[in-house]
Amino acid sequence: MNNMIERLKTIERRYEELNEILMDPSIASDIHKMTETSKEQASLENAYNLYQEYKKVLTGIEEAKELLEEDDEEIKEMAEMELSELEEKKPQIEEKLHLELIPKDPNDNKNIIMEIRGAAGGDEGNIFAGDLYRMYVKYAESQGWKIEVMEAQDSEAGGYSLISFMIRGEGVYSKLKFESGSHRVQRVPKTETQGRVHTSTATVLVMPEAEEVDFELDPNDLRIDTFRASGAGGQHINKTDSAVRITHIPTGTVTTSQDGRSQHDNKDKAMTAMRTKLYEMMVRQQEEEIGSERRSKIGSGDRSEKIRTYNYPQNRVTDHRIGLTIQQLDRIMEGKLEDIIEALINEDQRLKLAGENN
Repeated sequence: MNNMIERLKTIERRYEELNEILMDPSIASDIHKMTETSKEQASLENAYNLYQEYKKVLTGIEEAKELLEEDDEEIKEMAEMELSELEEKKPQIEEKLHLELIPKDPNDNKNIIMEIRGAAGGDEGNIFAGDLYRMYVKYAESQGWKIEVMEAQDSEAGGYSLISFMIRGEGVYSKLKFESGSHRVQRVPKTETQGRVHTSTATVLVMPEAEEVDFELDPNDLRIDTFRASGAGGQHINKTDSAVRITHIPTGTVTTSQDGRSQHDNKDKAMTAMRTKLYEMMVRQQEEEIGSERRSKIGSGDRSEKIRTYNYPQNRVTDHRIGLTIQQLDRIMEGKLEDIIEALINEDQRLKLAGENN
């Protein structure tokens, strides 16, 4: 408890310090500093407000205890009621404070770029990649988020060998960050004449969108090529070289966009994707160097890690990382992902709290 109070005092001091910085008229000329300061203050606001409420409760308890010493029976009775209410409220605020003090992921409020690829299983893997894309689109729509396709490589049998898209909205990364990994499907493919169940996979990669302040790209490291867009996404523009491919020469990373309305639009999208991919590589490298941080997470987030099985004959979904099984695959494929996402967030909080208390 003493440790928690010390941390809250530090947050209080920093919040008030940031307030003074933001009130200084000179900050208006430095947009970058103002943005960073506002972001930091916003990240501390909940903890600061809860701490102010907690201090009022503690003061109220002390005052009520003093009033119990009075001779006036009416005052004593009021003090007892007040004390009872405040002592019930105190542990509730303490629990909220414990959760608030769990280290925040700085990327939680960011938009994401998601890549889904058909993996093992050939055509069936690509068809499943298309099913996953549809599932995430429906979930995103239910959250009021916006979806923007960046690159789509259609598969002849249906679905995609690759689809890359951005999801914009509030707290997108906080809810979808646990979706990275290998998703396995067990079902009877349409082409299967014997009625046998096949197992196929598609991989998902979720990357927080990198802003210019997160990752600075050196234009000398980039090669930018234009080519003719093709496929379903680019039919309306396939007579001009409007699709854009960017290569980051030092790492060999490639991003492509062909679904924009113009070459300029595609270049912006491909540049955002490039910044995001390189930022994700940098963060992953840092985490691997730290080591312990990745171990405290739900899974490694690697594409190769098998995270979930979708079993069609039994209408069942199992998330292997938290041992969660739901017998409602049909609902989940319609984008009703709340139960899985909530369970993953709760387990993440539990692990972080356990780490804090060790």
